[in-house]
Amino acid sequence: MPKFQTSDGLQLYYEDTPGDKGAILCLTGLTRNLRDFDYVKPYLEGYRVVTMDYRGRGLSDRDPEYLNYNVLRETRDVNELLDHLGIEYCMVIGTSRGGLLAMVMAAQEPRRLCGVVLNDVGPILGAVGLARIMAYVGRRPEAATYAEWVTQLKTELAEEFQDIPEERWFHEAQNRFVETETGLDLRYDPRLFNSLIEQSASNSLPDFELYFDQLKDMPTGVIRGANSAVLTEEGLAVMHDRHQGLVSKEVPKRGHTPFLDEPESLDVIHAILKACLP
Repeated sequence: MPKFQTSDGLQLYYEDTPGDKGAILCLTGLTRNLRDFDYVKPYLEGYRVVTMDYRGRGLSDRDPEYLNYNVLRETRDVNELLDHLGIEYCMVIGTSRGGLLAMVMAAQEPRRLCGVVLNDVGPILGAVGLARIMAYVGRRPEAATYAEWVTQLKTELAEEFQDIPEERWFHEAQNRFVETETGLDLRYDPRLFNSLIEQSASNSLPDFELYFDQLKDMPTGVIRGANSAVLTEEGLAVMHDRHQGLVSKEVPKRGHTPFLDEPESLDVIHAILKACLP
């Protein structure tokens, strides 16, 4: 099981799929793990695709100091992984939290990035969407089994996500949770919630509008779920105003976040690939 050690001693899990057409770094969402990119990997054949579990998520070590669950420390982890793998230049596909890390990377080490795709995230995030995220972070689901969770989710997300095959929802359940004798458990450190609350209370969250501006001279694409409350239509419009070359598409019947194997998602990904890793 491939892991590397961070500068502060944690062991973080990653996967490195070989390819000779250039490197793509895939960065996942806040509470998620690298299995999120299983859907898009078949469409990236020939590229070197690197995925990772952030500290406290998936198969990576949990941090004894939960305040290290922040975008600056996590971006440092990302850069340390790239150093470990000897990757000097790559494209980034960032889903939600991963898109925020990509913006920070663009500010800190712009020469390392040749292009960025932001999956349902931007510098301005919708308050309703953020409230929905905070309502579940750090909390075990009430469902006792994968099957029960799928049944509940299909009802809760009926308006946001449509035409999703049953087997995909089960795949999502297995990716997000561990089925135990006492019910479903999280595949991440629940203290992530504490970190978010304390950072918000101390006003220590970065200004992502400034970070997004670092992408203005870089091939950048945005994928928006048409039903998303996190990246709103107004938020996307602001991004186009600030980045004149921005490529974007909305994915119908999807909320936060698209799975990345939809035709619209792939159009954006391959447009940025063509611009930076032809």
